Amino acid sequence: MNIPTSTYRLQFRGGVTFERAVELVPYLEDIGISHVYASPIFTATTGSTHGYDVTDPNEVDPALGGRQGLDVFVAALQRAGMGLILDIVPNHMAASIENVWWRDVLAHGRHSAFAGYFDIDWSRKLTLPRLGKPVDEALAAGEFKLRYDVANGRMMLFHFDDPLPLSDESAKEVLAEAGSDAARLQAFSADPVRMKELLGKQHWQLLCWKDAAANLSYRRFFEVAELVGLRVEDPSVFEATHRLVIDLVRSGQVQGLRIDHIDGLADPKAYLDRLRQAVGFETFLVVEKILGPHEALPSDWPVSGTTGYEFITAMADLFVEEEGLGKIDAAYRMVGDDHVNFASALRAAKLQMVERNFAGEMARLAELVHRLLPQFGEEALSTALRELLTAFPVYRTYGYQGALSAEDDTVLRDAIERARLSSASPAALNALGELLRGEIAGSEAMEFRARLQQLSGPVMAKSVEDTLFYRYNRLLGMNEVGGEPARSPGGVAAVHRFMLDRCRRQPCGLSATSTHDTKRGEDARARLYALTQRPKLWIDGVERWRRMNARFRSDLADGPAPEPNIEWMLYQALLGIWPAPMRQRDREDLCERLSAYAQKAIREAKLRTDWMDSDEVYEAAVLDFVRELLSETNNEFLTDFGSTVAPFVELGYRNSLSQLLIKLTAPGIPDIYQGAETLDFSMVDPDNRRPVSHIWAGVPRSEPASLKRQITRSVLRYRRDNPALFLNGTYLPLEVAGPKKDSLIVFARFFREQVAITVASRLTDPDRPVSEFWEDTTIVMPPEIDCRMRDLLTGNLWPSGDLAVAGLLAVHPVAFLVKPD
Repeated sequence: MNIPTSTYRLQFRGGVTFERAVELVPYLEDIGISHVYASPIFTATTGSTHGYDVTDPNEVDPALGGRQGLDVFVAALQRAGMGLILDIVPNHMAASIENVWWRDVLAHGRHSAFAGYFDIDWSRKLTLPRLGKPVDEALAAGEFKLRYDVANGRMMLFHFDDPLPLSDESAKEVLAEAGSDAARLQAFSADPVRMKELLGKQHWQLLCWKDAAANLSYRRFFEVAELVGLRVEDPSVFEATHRLVIDLVRSGQVQGLRIDHIDGLADPKAYLDRLRQAVGFETFLVVEKILGPHEALPSDWPVSGTTGYEFITAMADLFVEEEGLGKIDAAYRMVGDDHVNFASALRAAKLQMVERNFAGEMARLAELVHRLLPQFGEEALSTALRELLTAFPVYRTYGYQGALSAEDDTVLRDAIERARLSSASPAALNALGELLRGEIAGSEAMEFRARLQQLSGPVMAKSVEDTLFYRYNRLLGMNEVGGEPARSPGGVAAVHRFMLDRCRRQPCGLSATSTHDTKRGEDARARLYALTQRPKLWIDGVERWRRMNARFRSDLADGPAPEPNIEWMLYQALLGIWPAPMRQRDREDLCERLSAYAQKAIREAKLRTDWMDSDEVYEAAVLDFVRELLSETNNEFLTDFGSTVAPFVELGYRNSLSQLLIKLTAPGIPDIYQGAETLDFSMVDPDNRRPVSHIWAGVPRSEPASLKRQITRSVLRYRRDNPALFLNGTYLPLEVAGPKKDSLIVFARFFREQVAITVASRLTDPDRPVSEFWEDTTIVMPPEIDCRMRDLLTGNLWPSGDLAVAGLLAVHPVAFLVKPD
């Protein structure tokens, strides 16, 4: 199999085209990248900023340079000895008329040749949540216009600038009455009674966008109504949506695929088997999959692993100090209100999702299960369904046509036992368990089983990542995709256990620390971990800043804005992006970024405002607070903040270097997010998808950034020259002895005669001289490593035998030892 030695995630769009990417190839070759890992490159909606809103999966987007541009880019990669991994999107497409399949479905309804491509409930009209108000109000306001599209020869209905095709029958009636004459069409459009009658003749029904959660007739991507689910479990749909992807692989232009949102598919195993058969064994495959605590990737999936979110969780184990976290926890309990108990806050968030945000999906499941289990009352089944989804401990199980695996059966039993603690009927829960185990036959039973599993993932993701992570603000660095922010850190021992398991299960999965979906860039997160090393400094600072900035808070009818929990969050968010040093020209950019983040955060929290029903007064008060916080007249706070956070900046930088070296050398394929080979202090999207022009300039912005890139380049080039050591090598934890043994993680990678040793510090004290801090701490070298070693990062040679840490880390807080040439 074609396994990368490293990947570099490149976000196309936002000014990044194939032509622009060609310019980057020499730089990526120089730092040791083996494969570019590209965001979706297929034709997407006009102006798409991410490419996941695909309109044609069988065309390379002309906005990026089209197929010709891709060919030039691939040729440049191949000349440099590099490969290409594509991010593909099998779960959904854009619900846009730019998507010709979707446009045909709008025009012909269930009779469209593409009606079966999309996951639509054809027991009713196709609902389109595109209006800003109820349809009768929109009609009365004259928001609709009829126009004849000469280019396509079709009569179209426009809601402002949003066009919709009419059904063939109703289009003929309009043409017969008004023809293509603009004045007559205008007169027709101005009559709300006739327009309402016309709307009633369509295959679709227009709704206010706020009604999507309860009334959508198609499966969407999470809560995004603009993305409609695909039925790739149907072989004909798979074939129609994967023609170009398969051609690119078979032609040798693409060596790997990243499968987006695998949990959204009805039958991930069958999909992956079909994909593997189509692209062959040599193609590298990874899936976007979030693993819960103690959850493993299904062993029968024909993939190399996940995209690596679980690696981030392991880093929190290493760099969060347990006692310091406890002190932060105690302080947070004074300001966190109802959100300090993670378990109860999670239940509240999940209930909100199943009862409100996914009300339509729940109603469809309830309708199915009522028919399948008529011996139970509707209320008993609805309650059992709600409580089961709320109790689910992982994103989903994977039963489709056959029985559940032993692992999934355990998950289901656990969920049922948890749900029993609620008001749900035990008998109804047991019956749901029988359905989900496949013990009840029939097409409706299989549909229920698939749909519940397709829903449990979005419920978990939206409850945790996009709700609870903005309510539970104890330590933001732990609020990461796939993370477990309420648990105590496991330290070095936990990380060694994780790496040994990873070496066994996912030696070729990706190891990520920043992605386009992470809540924070890797260096911002590493800095926030450092709060646990000096908790009193931070806690005292927050109390001081709250007093300093009290005059900027607003007293609203429903409480202060921002409330203490949000203000606590804002100071951490500011620390994560704080420039060091802070310059005058940074202030405006800082204010703009923090304001955008604050608005997103309070909407995602869904407490006093949200995306569905925003509170403009509250939002304005919070944003005014942010602006005042960073205003030129608030220099007392800015000066105090800058001096207080200086130690965390230094501690975070050390964490960054250790995190980096571990990622580059531990089991797995190191994935570098664009620009993160220097320093990545980004926040959640869209902040982390901003163009990173410095990677084209090739000039690091600071000395720390320069050293981070230097380490990246040195180690990646070594990996590229010694692939077997990292792809096939074992992982051996090494013993550390002495007074600071817990401040170091050391491991060796072995393969035949090859050996390399990673030495990474943690929880150190930059205020103390290196020799004084480490004292006589030593690395105990095992008998199998009886040779001189060279630090790849400094060039220093070290004799065989035990190593004194003070000398080894005199230059950098990390070392990477290899056999001398």
